[in-house]
Amino acid sequence: MAETLLAILLVTSSAKGPNVVYRWPPSVENSNPRLSRPRPPVDGLELDNPWRASHYSDNANDLAETHMEVAVDDIDDYAWRRPTESRDRSMSFSRSAIPASGRDSPCNEERREIDPVANEYQCLFDYTAQFLAGMLCPQRHLCHQKFELVIDNLVFAGHPVCAEPDGMWRFKPERYKPGSRGRGSRHRESNLPDKESSEVSLGGDTHSTAMPKSSWLHMFHLVLVFDLPDPSSSASGNVARYFDTIYEQIAFTVTAVLFQEQVLSNFVELECDAIGSLETEYMVKGERFSDFASHAQRVSSIATAMKNLYDAIKSSNMAHITLNDLPLELQLPPYLDHLLHSEEEFELEFVGRLENRTDSQLWGRELSFGWRLPALVPWKSLLLLDTDQELDPYVNLRGSHVHAEERCLAEGLIKFLETASVTLSLADMASLLDWDLHSQVYPTVRWLVHHRRAKIVDTVHNGLKTIFSIAPKFDKPLATLTAEFKRDFHQPSILPLPTLMATISNSNSKQADNHFFATVVQSKDLISLYHEVVLWMLKRDLLITLHLHVRVVTTAELKFHVRQAHERKMERRASHHLRGRRRSSRMGDHGVGDAHEHPRVTMPWLSLSPKVARRYPRRSMDSGQSKPNDISGSILLEDAEDVFDDMSEEDSGEENVGWGSSEDTLEPSMISDPGTASPLERKWLAAMSEGKDEYIARRFALINQYFDGKRTDDEILYTAEISRKQLREVLHHYEEYLQTFLHPA
Repeated sequence: MAETLLAILLVTSSAKGPNVVYRWPPSVENSNPRLSRPRPPVDGLELDNPWRASHYSDNANDLAETHMEVAVDDIDDYAWRRPTESRDRSMSFSRSAIPASGRDSPCNEERREIDPVANEYQCLFDYTAQFLAGMLCPQRHLCHQKFELVIDNLVFAGHPVCAEPDGMWRFKPERYKPGSRGRGSRHRESNLPDKESSEVSLGGDTHSTAMPKSSWLHMFHLVLVFDLPDPSSSASGNVARYFDTIYEQIAFTVTAVLFQEQVLSNFVELECDAIGSLETEYMVKGERFSDFASHAQRVSSIATAMKNLYDAIKSSNMAHITLNDLPLELQLPPYLDHLLHSEEEFELEFVGRLENRTDSQLWGRELSFGWRLPALVPWKSLLLLDTDQELDPYVNLRGSHVHAEERCLAEGLIKFLETASVTLSLADMASLLDWDLHSQVYPTVRWLVHHRRAKIVDTVHNGLKTIFSIAPKFDKPLATLTAEFKRDFHQPSILPLPTLMATISNSNSKQADNHFFATVVQSKDLISLYHEVVLWMLKRDLLITLHLHVRVVTTAELKFHVRQAHERKMERRASHHLRGRRRSSRMGDHGVGDAHEHPRVTMPWLSLSPKVARRYPRRSMDSGQSKPNDISGSILLEDAEDVFDDMSEEDSGEENVGWGSSEDTLEPSMISDPGTASPLERKWLAAMSEGKDEYIARRFALINQYFDGKRTDDEILYTAEISRKQLREVLHHYEEYLQTFLHPA
């Protein structure tokens, strides 16, 4: 986690000048210099073609030696060099030991840079501490915003804050923009005070929150120092996003709390006084900086918080710090460092996993990047993780510090935690708690996952009839996991962890009875005990749940049957059209010749098509002077022609299905997405239901849109609102046309 983090600094500015008050760790390792351009190979095996062509030689050894000499001579030109690396290390800088508090102290002129103890206090990253502090204390108009400074291969990021020009520390007012548009903008502008109509205080009255004038502190800046990543090691834009995430999650949050406590109780200045006095004492005694840094953690909560924050970030854990008795939980996305590596080294699953905008919005902005979280969907489940006793949510929620108006929310959260189980989906929990899934369940899940109190997992069958597979890699060595498993499960009926893993792995090759109960438990009396085993393994990411996926296969026999039915239908239709045309012709001639015998005939014998039926009364009204026999004869002929036209259009629609050649029916194929099937694929799907019971065919027509190989069985059950028994029934009756396989969600 944050492998590029080098140190955390607390820099202040006063009338005495800028100073580095405290830093952690005490000894900072200098980062390796980056390459300004790729180094050429020195083995002589990867020569580019133009160079090889211009330096052709029959002796391969001479060629390699010549290239190696050229590469070694010019190798220094490829590395970045700091200006400080070229200076004479014997130079001494006469500096007085200025304490971090900014107060005067006795100067020791004999203390030079050659003194290793004094050098520990006054030198940092090959710069003097005072010079570095001056660069990290910007001018007043650059405060209260993001700060980022890149020097060679070092990156300094933070959020500097300063006091007001009169020396008072107060909350910055929220500036109102008079030119803002929108309904009611004039009304809001007219209600503002005349004296300060452009500013509204965030904390109410600015004078009520301002403390007495600070004695010396003008500015403070919590700085995170990083080793600049190699720009060529990651995709474009990832480095900037990397630093933006660290700034938002760590630097800005901690600075906001420190600024609040400084405004309310002058907290930062008092802490800096304590650290500065202790530093002066250790410098006078000539003790090492590491001893001072360790002792400072006993007298300053800021020093302790900086150490805990650094250790937590480097170990990829959540940082639990306390500033002026105010607890904070801080963390970075677990997979943030993978941004700095190529996809060959680390699979950037978390980048593509939430490409769906809906899934990203459900998790929120903080959890949609660098977390490798599965989709937040109703058919998933929630697994509560083990927490420290000091951070037990039940104790905190039942504490006396909970306000009366928050008591109802605390009781609801406790009930949620008591109801949560891996055997219940999020939709089931919402139903049991009578909570709204999107407005109540999802926000609670996001809070628990963000604070690493829970994780999203696949729902486990209540009888452990779930198919598992072993994870490809473990976070701990197998020997360590085996020892922990033996300590937690010492019952003789529980298999050892290696044996258990081998049994689960072998079960994946079975076609039937391959779920956890059939292969491992094998007794209903052991379900509750092995349920704890499954939870133990899921918490350590040792198990992967396998889901049933379904795809639709059109066999060659089915295709041939559909094509034969189509050809027979076309033959019958052609024959019917031919007979109808001949009969209508004879009846038309008969109607015209015998018109004087049937003067009252106004409707043809052939049923009118809708188009002719609408046309006939309109023509009768327009041609009232026409003779009846003329009307009857013309209508007979026109109606027959329209029928032929309609049938021709229907035939052309059949031809547009895309039947292809007869050879296409010889090979089976897959319907990739039944939900958007083509007309021909829909005919194949309909033919699959021939001879099936009506209710089975109706259910297949309802759920075959989910048989695309991407939907899991849990998703199909939830979306189609059917039971697992009904799904198995469909799979059984359509077995010859369905391909089922197991795959993680």
